[in-house]
Amino acid sequence: MHLAVLVGGVDDAVVTATKVTLMPALMLAVLVARPRASTAQWLLVAAIVLSWCGDALLTGSGDGWFVAGLLCFLAAHVAYIVLFVRLPAAGRRVPWWTLAYVAWFAAFLALLATGLGGLLVPVAIYGAVLGAMAALAGGLGGLVAVGGALFVVSDSVLALGRFLPGYEFAAHDLVVMSTYLAAQGLIALGVLTRMVARRAR
Repeated sequence: MHLAVLVGGVDDAVVTATKVTLMPALMLAVLVARPRASTAQWLLVAAIVLSWCGDALLTGSGDGWFVAGLLCFLAAHVAYIVLFVRLPAAGRRVPWWTLAYVAWFAAFLALLATGLGGLLVPVAIYGAVLGAMAALAGGLGGLVAVGGALFVVSDSVLALGRFLPGYEFAAHDLVVMSTYLAAQGLIALGVLTRMVARRAR
């Protein structure tokens, strides 16, 4: 529904209202799918809740709201990192192709540095943690790896739109939100699938 609202050019209040319902809906789906609580499930829920806080804070205007939202998403990525390390096969071998995230991080900072001003350090820290999360997601493969990559795409497009002068295109918000939702959904589904497979074994 939120994506349809974005495409339809509806009032900003409606866009915000639909946006802040997205992560609670995903959290509910995770809890329903896994009624037996586990540490991995609660880490997944924590990452989703922190992302929801970030979504809500980023609806505000100004650097203060942006930094607060950034901190929430930073914490969400830390929760994902801890989760990925705890999952089977995580943290043992990160595929060679995840070195692309190192190149992405360097290009990301080089491109945005002049427009970041006082936000250079927090954005750089966030980018490093985001890249680490995506690399560990790559080590898990499958849906989780794709989800991690899409998270990088979503946040990169968001940052370019905010900090790179002259960068804009009509479908900017749609691209940001569609890749973000796909990222969160694929990570959640991939993690739950691994948890079910591990229990079956």
